[in-house]
Amino acid sequence: MRALVLTVNRLAWFVPTLLGLLAITFTISHLIPADPIAFIAGDNATAEQIAALKAKFGVDKPIPVQLWNYVLGVAQGDFGVSLYTQRPIVDDLVGRLPATLELAFVSIVASAILGIPLGVLAAVRRNSWLDHALRVFTVSGLAIAAFWLAILFQLLFAMRLGWTPLQGRVDGWGPDVITGFFLIDSAVAGDWGVFRDVVAHMILPAVTLGFPAMATVMRFTRAGVLDAINSNYVDYQLAMGVPHRVVIWRYVLRNALIGTVTQLGLILGNLIANAVVVEAVFDWPGLGLYAVNSILQSDYNAIMGFTLVIGAVFIIANLLVDVTHGLIDPRESH
Repeated sequence: MRALVLTVNRLAWFVPTLLGLLAITFTISHLIPADPIAFIAGDNATAEQIAALKAKFGVDKPIPVQLWNYVLGVAQGDFGVSLYTQRPIVDDLVGRLPATLELAFVSIVASAILGIPLGVLAAVRRNSWLDHALRVFTVSGLAIAAFWLAILFQLLFAMRLGWTPLQGRVDGWGPDVITGFFLIDSAVAGDWGVFRDVVAHMILPAVTLGFPAMATVMRFTRAGVLDAINSNYVDYQLAMGVPHRVVIWRYVLRNALIGTVTQLGLILGNLIANAVVVEAVFDWPGLGLYAVNSILQSDYNAIMGFTLVIGAVFIIANLLVDVTHGLIDPRESH
């Protein structure tokens, strides 16, 4: 019942949150002293040509009017036309969203698969050499800048050792698009050569993006295990003769994951923020690279479209985290 109430409450705030995000982004982007119309018109454009382009794109009106017209367009599914690609922004976002989501999903799954067991080991062997080594690893993951790590990976693994491709999502055209997720599409088509190529291209950007996420998962899992391992129910289970390994992985871990799951929303936010840098470095054709190019071109509508989509993804992800939190923690179901 509580999960249902929480879901309805979050959905009720979905539209107001996006409207507030849109208003803030719109205002900030239009305060920047840049004229994208003059940029696309060229240096030789006349004042009349620039005025005609401003009227065409609706930027000759006052900012409140532009904002109102933009909100009305978004409500009808019209995000405008990108000055950068000259295509409808909706088409650009829909075409690039799967690449970003696939990279983020692979990074999160890999971070959880590796980070949770390592966090448990660090807690069980507290103050051992393994715990200290893993603590150095987590601090490094949170401190190292994503763009610097990406460049180092490219220099070492792609350029010097030649183990992975340098940039891009796949060599050639890739698999036939079914879902937009190349791993799934190539597997469904049974094209394992393309599948291996997609995996090879994904290794470096996924590791770069997932490194700080795994550090966060390890940190909160370790803290949760240390907190739960001193509980009375653990002493009871051990007194009943339940093996220590079973107590840790079956009882302690479930309670320890409550804090970790709660952080997944923040982890997703960090992944999305770092994806802009990682995709730019690895030339990954997702929303991050699209956002960087749009910012460089002062493409206001594309920037706002990107912001709205990422905001919606972030809200939905946090909703799923809250629901999952309620399922993991029995106290939250009452």
